[in-house]
Amino acid sequence: MTRTDGAGAKQTFSWFVLGLMSSVTFVGILSELVPSGILPQMAADLGIDEGDVGFLVGVYALASAIFAIPLVSVTLTMNRKLLLLLLLAGFAVSNFVVAVTSSYQIMVAFRVLGGLCAGVMWPMIAAYGTRLVPEHMHGRAITVIMSGNTLGISIGLPVMTMIGVTFDWRAAFAVLGLIVVAIAVLAYFYIPSVKGERMSKTNSPLAIIRMPAILIVLLLTFLSVVAHYGIYTYITLLVQMLDLVGGIGFALLIFGIGSVASVILSARFIDAYLQPLIITALTTGGIAMVLFLTFPGSLIVSVIGFFLWGLAFGPLVTMYQTAVSRQIDEAKDVATSVQSSVFNFSIMIATFIGGLLLEGFLGSFDVRGVVYLSLGCFILATIVASMSKRTLRSA
Repeated sequence: MTRTDGAGAKQTFSWFVLGLMSSVTFVGILSELVPSGILPQMAADLGIDEGDVGFLVGVYALASAIFAIPLVSVTLTMNRKLLLLLLLAGFAVSNFVVAVTSSYQIMVAFRVLGGLCAGVMWPMIAAYGTRLVPEHMHGRAITVIMSGNTLGISIGLPVMTMIGVTFDWRAAFAVLGLIVVAIAVLAYFYIPSVKGERMSKTNSPLAIIRMPAILIVLLLTFLSVVAHYGIYTYITLLVQMLDLVGGIGFALLIFGIGSVASVILSARFIDAYLQPLIITALTTGGIAMVLFLTFPGSLIVSVIGFFLWGLAFGPLVTMYQTAVSRQIDEAKDVATSVQSSVFNFSIMIATFIGGLLLEGFLGSFDVRGVVYLSLGCFILATIVASMSKRTLRSA
């Protein structure tokens, strides 16, 4: 069935259009993370510390977190297609400049540019997608669009790392820039144009964060992100603790398979079963942590644990952006920008707390302490989700 929204865009579920939008989130996450895969090569060639290369990832995420809300608010009235093309141009320029410059300061500046584009892109593209489909398919649309994030981490990053290691680290950024340009060309011809929206007192960031339902989703976002990224940041240490045959590469492969599988499943069930999906994902993540703690020397159990963890991780972004978008009818970009900022800040907090646990500032812990942190957050989030039936309502 096809119908038209107030902006004039026909609402149908087009796998091609939404798949093209997922390629935007694919290059968005790769633009952020690609330095982490080629960190030694960049450090050696540029003559800087590996920590300085790591900062290129951190400053990107920091720019996204800090400026997402104000930039989304400022650009709310812009045509969505025009804004998307400008953001893709920003991603392309950011990657191309890093590929050719030898100045670390210039790299930092253009990584900030990429982070600013990402800060607008993540909340904008989800809201954009929901305006192209019927209301009862909003969750599926967001799932398809955000699947690019999961595929970028599980497939794209290893491929970009291989390119950087096999050829040259600059080649990885150049190839990524070319991919962004190709996506922009396709977006220009095939993604429908949708008008922007006006900011009002009822859909401003301050008004949105006063809504109890939004606060519940933000709390769930915080707990879930700390649960996942607290240990994901130190996944290499976890693999060492488990003494996993095949090492980090094998662990990420199993994790990626689980993530992709869960994205496919969540696309099918998220609209009709949002709360059960969230509870199931949180419970599955908690079970994975229990397996890691209880059977650290078992290959089979470790494989099962990484697969279950991947299942829990796959729909992480989708679940809560869908939940947020259901709380308001207008300016969904603003609401999802608030959720996106909380998401990014939660990653930083998770990494910080995990580091304190590893350094012994919070007691005599090794990586097990970080796993316990994740388990505790999974349990708390499951309790909150179980008590939030009205907020996590189905379509």
